[in-house]
Amino acid sequence: MANRREAAVGAVFLGGEVSAPRGLTMAELRSLPQYQQEISFACRKSGLRRHRFGGPLLLDVASLAAPRFVPGERKSRLRFMISLWGGDGHRVVISWAEIDPEFANQRVLLGLSRDGTLLDGEGPQLVLPSDVCGARNLSGVTDLRIFTDPTR
Repeated sequence: MANRREAAVGAVFLGGEVSAPRGLTMAELRSLPQYQQEISFACRKSGLRRHRFGGPLLLDVASLAAPRFVPGERKSRLRFMISLWGGDGHRVVISWAEIDPEFANQRVLLGLSRDGTLLDGEGPQLVLPSDVCGARNLSGVTDLRIFTDPTR
């Protein structure tokens, strides 16, 4: 799988400043440790929404690409961001510190199921349980890039 435009539905390409770029299918994502997360968030149009997602931690998925930072050095990791694209063209950027166990330690998931239904036809969903608004809960994730500030 060369890039996100060539990714099949449900496949996620991992790339950027990493040592092991690769594509992952839904089956490969399901082979990782799975977690459950209940979330609720406010939507402008439909009000409060509640869902239960299941899937691997974003940290576990992103780590498979072997980001080019020094793992034991905190400040090295703090410079990195994760950019995710959805199949509909939306993009979300979060800091590595949000998911790192030594910093915010948020249990951000790459959801493979929602309310007990597999998302194989839609692709994985980024699930950020701490967000009040659901705008960063990106659907149909196709691409995950790990990078630092290019101006530095």
